[in-house]
Amino acid sequence: MDINQLLGQINPITILAIGGSVALIMLFIGIAISVSSDRNTMELERLGRYIEEDEILSEKERARPLTDWLNRRVAHSSMGEKISRNLSRADLKFKPGEYIALVVITSIFVAFLLWFIGGKSIIVGLIGLLVGSFLPGMYVKRQQSKRLVKFEQQLPDMLNLMVNGLRAGFSTMQAMEAVSKELPPPICDEFRRVVQEMQLGVTMEKALENLLGRIPSDDLDLTITAINVQREVGGNLAEIMDIISYTIRERIRIKGEIRVLTTQVMYSGKFLSMLPLFVMGILYLLNREYMMVFFKPESFPCGYIALAVSALLIFFGYIVMNKISDIEV
Repeated sequence: MDINQLLGQINPITILAIGGSVALIMLFIGIAISVSSDRNTMELERLGRYIEEDEILSEKERARPLTDWLNRRVAHSSMGEKISRNLSRADLKFKPGEYIALVVITSIFVAFLLWFIGGKSIIVGLIGLLVGSFLPGMYVKRQQSKRLVKFEQQLPDMLNLMVNGLRAGFSTMQAMEAVSKELPPPICDEFRRVVQEMQLGVTMEKALENLLGRIPSDDLDLTITAINVQREVGGNLAEIMDIISYTIRERIRIKGEIRVLTTQVMYSGKFLSMLPLFVMGILYLLNREYMMVFFKPESFPCGYIALAVSALLIFFGYIVMNKISDIEV
């Protein structure tokens, strides 16, 4: 068998699927390399509202016309600010335009993949498009949650270090600088950013407010409030922070005990919510005619109503089970 006959037996769709998979892998590799190489640049760009633009943009950054054009369209909009805030909370070194491009590429790839697996059905392709558009956001939310939990666990150590520094004669800024040098990420990264903002002329109140915007933690809010109150009315900040550190440690211990007791409920809610979707997907792949009964003309509108009611029941069930497991301390 020569090469022409071999190529003639290969399905063009298979070639496209392989090519798309390779392109997606190369995209993620490129994103990983870009994130690791541009980390310092993104840190400076997030401080860009305090210094001149010419001081933070290199020639390499100016040579990206497509990314710059997309960023200019979304950077100063409410959507761009929301995306930038979410990426900052997750510590992902993306620009808003790059994140939107990633959402589009992921949506197209997942839509094509499910369309190909699902027998080239338009409905399956549209479902894949919808699922793919949510995947980057789910990853960002997961990174935010992991980073917030890790930050809150490091907060008592940060307070102890600041207390020791203040008792040794450090100023508040010097104590924060010690935190940025001595403790591990993510808390050192955040306080390094606070120190950098203050060195650029930003007031301590504004820098701490920006920190709270990046880390929406109740414990951090309590700490920042204590620092601001002490700066206004005076008092022994080291003693106040020592008391706050003890309180936060007790809250972390109680949260850990509650998390152990409610883990089963939380994962049961996730599993039970995803189970009907997996069953529908498997039935669609194994017996498509059985599932397409919902979409036949003679089933209209009962089939669509049944699917809508099922989706609502699954959604509300998931919300209720999350509320049961969400106990505030």
